Amino acid sequence: MSTGQVVDTETAQEFMLQTLEQASRADLGDMVAELEAKSARFRELLSPDALLTLERKPLRGLLRSIFATRRKADAILDVMGVDGLRNSIRYLLYGQPATQERYQHFVDCLSGYWGDIRLARKPLAGHDAADLPENVLCDLASELLHFTEPDTHWLWTRWMWDPRVGTGALPLVTMDEYDLHGIDAGETYMKVGVAVAFVRATGDAAGFARFGAGDSPFGIDVFLSCVYAVYMYTTLRIRMTQEFNKVVPQLPELSRRLLGVWKMDL
Repeated sequence: MSTGQVVDTETAQEFMLQTLEQASRADLGDMVAELEAKSARFRELLSPDALLTLERKPLRGLLRSIFATRRKADAILDVMGVDGLRNSIRYLLYGQPATQERYQHFVDCLSGYWGDIRLARKPLAGHDAADLPENVLCDLASELLHFTEPDTHWLWTRWMWDPRVGTGALPLVTMDEYDLHGIDAGETYMKVGVAVAFVRATGDAAGFARFGAGDSPFGIDVFLSCVYAVYMYTTLRIRMTQEFNKVVPQLPELSRRLLGVWKMDL
């Protein structure tokens, strides 16, 4: 792990300038408020007492409020069952071991895969047609942790950092020397957490990751989703036709989709 500067502040500020060409600060503040509402719903549904009796419909709503699992909610529930998924979530959120161990256990139990997340290719065990590889389960685990305890846990999604291909919003705003790779999903989650903390602290100081009122833990999520959206637009303009680009959502919608708050039915 690098011991020098982690955040590429100049590049991060440039991404913020490009974001503000497509969305207002007020709209970004609205996204933060929507994430606050999503978190409140997660905390209500996933409190220790409520989780004991959580049924399929609200579990499905939770899964559909996460970008990576929105279209796979029924497949996950069909394979895991309500009790199986509920028990896995309970261990992830309230188990005794450290966060890294709980995170790794959650991903391994749901996937049946034990190893380097960069090599993960298999779909969810028992449901080959579901296309639910381990990186989808990493997204699920981080969203459950982050939106239940946002001041303690952070977000790690494929659009933030995909270890298999080495792309995402985080490497775009961190220095090349910072190593986001871990030996497994749990260690990678912890490394991502360090990077997110540095980007958030730098963003708060430089003003590119603070939106809306107060010091919300969700400002960094909005910023990183915008970084990825700007990156997507730049890549598409280079590689795709003008006609194809017209069907890509505008930045506020794309960011909301990535963050799981676009037409949220939770």
